[in-house]
Amino acid sequence: MNRSSRREFLGVLATGAVAGTGLTGTARAQETPVVEMGNNYFDPVGLHVEPGTTVRFEIAAGTHSATAYPDRIPDGADAFDSGTISQGGFEHAFETPGTYDYYCIPHESVGMVGRIVVGEPGGPAEDSPIPYGEVPSSASIVDESTVSDDSTGDDGRHGGGGMMGPGGGMMNDRGGGWVRSLPFVGIALGALGVVGGALVWLLSRDESHAEHDDAAIATLEERYARGEIDEETYRQRLDRLEDEP
Repeated sequence: MNRSSRREFLGVLATGAVAGTGLTGTARAQETPVVEMGNNYFDPVGLHVEPGTTVRFEIAAGTHSATAYPDRIPDGADAFDSGTISQGGFEHAFETPGTYDYYCIPHESVGMVGRIVVGEPGGPAEDSPIPYGEVPSSASIVDESTVSDDSTGDDGRHGGGGMMGPGGGMMNDRGGGWVRSLPFVGIALGALGVVGGALVWLLSRDESHAEHDDAAIATLEERYARGEIDEETYRQRLDRLEDEP
């Protein structure tokens, strides 16, 4: 493969990779993590997001707050606090990587606590147990993306997930996980684009090479017919042209 051909092939690969990255980035941008606040629970109780993600805490039932422990968040991070609310929701943008533990002001004593890991775990929350209740380990949160509180009671709560679905509806993470699969769909489509582009390039290159060989053979035959080259030279050059891949 000559230098020009390598440049063309690398161009095809780059185009497919950019397409895949664009699809993946779009899918990630469409994710809206939602944490439900119900009767004595946050759901999911463990959530993993990337830095810069805005998380929405939404009332499902009762009166609650989403309040960060000031001494259990990464250094330099903002200690968020929704205040006590009984309807609607509260949003906070998580910019600083690390582990964030939070609680509900009215229901901390009964274990209404949660954990969010932004990027990689880290910070004071990793050094000691949460004061009330229990939260999943940061490692399990990173591995699973969302960890639901499965202690379903008689309070009519939802048992899963907490990702916003199409049109604003809640999607149960255990019942499908369509949002988390979108980045992988983008990557797969990008890979298909790379493969398809490479095949098109190879086919077009073969066609172009065949046309070039036909033209070279025709020129050789004309020169032989005009007596510009002898038969031995003609046969040697013709063999070389026909033997080229």
